[in-house]
Amino acid sequence: MKTNPRVESEGASVVRVLLVGGGKGGTALLRAFHSMEAVRVVAVVDLDPGAPALGLAREWGIETAADYRPYLHGVDVVIEATGDVGVYREIDSARPPGVTLVPGPLAELLMTLLQEKEQLIHRLSRQRHELDAILNSTHDAMMAVDQTGCITLFNAAAQRLTGLSADEVLGTQAKATIPNSRLHIVLQTGQEELNQLQDLGRVKIITNRMPVRDEDGRVVGAVAVFRDVTELFGLAEEVTNLREIQSLLEAIINATQDAISVVDREGKGILINPAYTRLTGLGPDDVIGKPATVDIAEGESMHYRVLRTRRAVKGVPMKVGPARREVIVNVAPILVDGELKGSVGVIHDISEIQQLTEELDRAKRLIRKLEAKYTFEDIIGHSPSFVSAVQLARSAAQTPATVLLRGESGTGKELFAHAIHNESARRYHQFIRVNCAAFSESLLESELFGYEEGAFTGAKRGGKKGVFEEASGGTLFLDEIGELPLPTQAKILRAIQEKEIVRVGGSRAIPVDVRIIAATHVNLEKAIEEGRFRQDLYYRLNVMPIVLPPLRERKEDIEPLARQFVRKFNQDFGRQVEGLTPRAIARLEEYPWPGNVRELENVIGRAMIRVGYTDTWIDTVHVPLSDLGGAAINPAQPEDDRTLEDVVTAAEKAHIQRVLDKVGGNKTEAARRLGISVRNLYYKLEKLGMDPGAG
Repeated sequence: MKTNPRVESEGASVVRVLLVGGGKGGTALLRAFHSMEAVRVVAVVDLDPGAPALGLAREWGIETAADYRPYLHGVDVVIEATGDVGVYREIDSARPPGVTLVPGPLAELLMTLLQEKEQLIHRLSRQRHELDAILNSTHDAMMAVDQTGCITLFNAAAQRLTGLSADEVLGTQAKATIPNSRLHIVLQTGQEELNQLQDLGRVKIITNRMPVRDEDGRVVGAVAVFRDVTELFGLAEEVTNLREIQSLLEAIINATQDAISVVDREGKGILINPAYTRLTGLGPDDVIGKPATVDIAEGESMHYRVLRTRRAVKGVPMKVGPARREVIVNVAPILVDGELKGSVGVIHDISEIQQLTEELDRAKRLIRKLEAKYTFEDIIGHSPSFVSAVQLARSAAQTPATVLLRGESGTGKELFAHAIHNESARRYHQFIRVNCAAFSESLLESELFGYEEGAFTGAKRGGKKGVFEEASGGTLFLDEIGELPLPTQAKILRAIQEKEIVRVGGSRAIPVDVRIIAATHVNLEKAIEEGRFRQDLYYRLNVMPIVLPPLRERKEDIEPLARQFVRKFNQDFGRQVEGLTPRAIARLEEYPWPGNVRELENVIGRAMIRVGYTDTWIDTVHVPLSDLGGAAINPAQPEDDRTLEDVVTAAEKAHIQRVLDKVGGNKTEAARRLGISVRNLYYKLEKLGMDPGAG
């Protein structure tokens, strides 16, 4: 790696910093750190090659990159200046031990403190030089020794009077070099000797000798002032004015609009700002000197957790203050030279965030079918059969060939479809998913091929595009292809063969350029024999078949999959679970998993709910045998408080869920066991508020 061209002080302790984020905040941090002698920016990382901080870094000879990982083992501190919670968590999980991760807002605060510290050090150094100049320019000779009797000060006047140079005497024992200085006697007795006559050989002098004591009264040195001196000048020391620094820190904290609270190492409040009072309704008298739990209405104290673990926490929901305000809390430890001094918390009101999140969720639901969310990096598995399937899918992604994903429900067919699209040349175009089992025949045709104005009662004015047209240039994922009605199969065959479609109620052929990825859990060969699936369509779809093995055939993948789900639910539930015990893993590996990976995810999700806030590992007690094979769903209300309609609805929902669990989420098999059609099952799932997604 390149080094910062700025010359570093010899022997100085330099902090190596990796800056992630080249926007406005990253640029400000880079400018500030570049001027600090104690900080060296190793590299600036940003996905946008035109980020302003990258250009400034190149100008100063600092490395730039789009990936932060190669630099993690060569730095002391990583500053995440993007403001993206996902990026912060990703870096936090990847950073090696000993590397500190600092969020951008805290880095700006620390940057200000570092600048103040550097200014203070420069000021003290300047004062030391000024004092040395004063001592060397005065006509009064001065000499000082430390606690061991070594000479530490010998000014120019002392050199003139004694005839000795400072180079000869500094660092030597005063008792041996200048025996009649009697400073070693002052060290022993701790008694001052004022207006003493002393013969130096060439001259007679009047000297005042004084012991030097620390704040506890211990003698730590002695000083002699030759000739008539009424005041003693102490040796210059680098002293940190804690009161001044505290005033500066309080001014900074009070100026921010974020609510901030600071506690000491015992968890007692020592500082809050006005924004904190506005948010919680608690003033200094309510918080200062009180335990960190005094402001918590619901939830665990993050200050105490940080003081216990010495690790920062981020994005923890809780309720604070008498009004039980819902907030998100970020807390970080305060470490000085590796010693824990306390913790600082930043509190955000989430009422507005919740509103924006709900709007975003609604928008996401609308465009969910228009984006591919997963890549091959999201696919977890080490078993030979699964690795082979992944390698085949990667190869297929590089071609325009039609892919047929086969496997039981819950094996990850949709995940593979997303990954193939994201690694293909069509990655920057539309990815649209259609569940062929979720529509009636007439609705499915209009969904796939669109319709012309007036094609049927209720048709939109001007007609409507189908997904074949919307996905043109991109990828169309046809899930549950084995459930297609035969007439629709013929139209899809034409669309694949001729690369054109005709809208419902229309006569004009519309050219389309679509890459087809199909998925099914149905035995298509058997369906062909039974006349339920067209053989010619089968050959068109089966160009690149990829079979995904069920989870029971790759049980070595259960543990890494479970760990991934634990990490996911930690973020969803605000937990700090580290993983599963060997006993819990053994229990999971004994189960045949008819619902495959989806069933495993459900089991881990229920286990995470059972884990207490203070527990850090999932054990067998959190994975009861009743979970493996389906668990009863308890009604949310007491039996005697519900109407008959509520009881019937709850019973219907519970029974459908039990059947779905037993068949691993296979909607076709579940519908058969329930004695209803697949489309009726989807209707009931939507009506009952259950997840209608298919495998």
